[in-house]
Amino acid sequence: QVQLVESGGGLVQAGGSLSLSCAASGQTFSNYAMGWFRQAPGKQREFAAAISREGGRTLYADSVKGRFTISRDNAKNTVSLQMVSLKPEDTAVYYCAGDRTYSSMYVSRRTSDYASWGQGTQVTVSS
Repeated sequence: QVQLVESGGGLVQAGGSLSLSCAASGQTFSNYAMGWFRQAPGKQREFAAAISREGGRTLYADSVKGRFTISRDNAKNTVSLQMVSLKPEDTAVYYCAGDRTYSSMYVSRRTSDYASWGQGTQVTVSS
């Protein structure tokens, strides 16, 4: 499986912006659809955004649509999550995940579809 390491989390005020990055290694990155998930204290891990192998298709949770943008750079083996207009309810540990697929347009919002996970990075949005 691909190894994933997130970075870029931190503390930001409501209305602010933050950018997360996930670096992949160990496997051919372009063989993986990628996703960002998040988990707030006491809650289940939930889907935020996903992107297909070549970036041609993206998917967003309704709660982040219009505020978050997922992108990838297969030459640099990275996937990013740009977050703007952050809200206190966006506070969570954010996880990068990879799902190996043969389909160039495949994306998934299901946690169970992703076999590779990073260790997570904390995002805290103060009110």
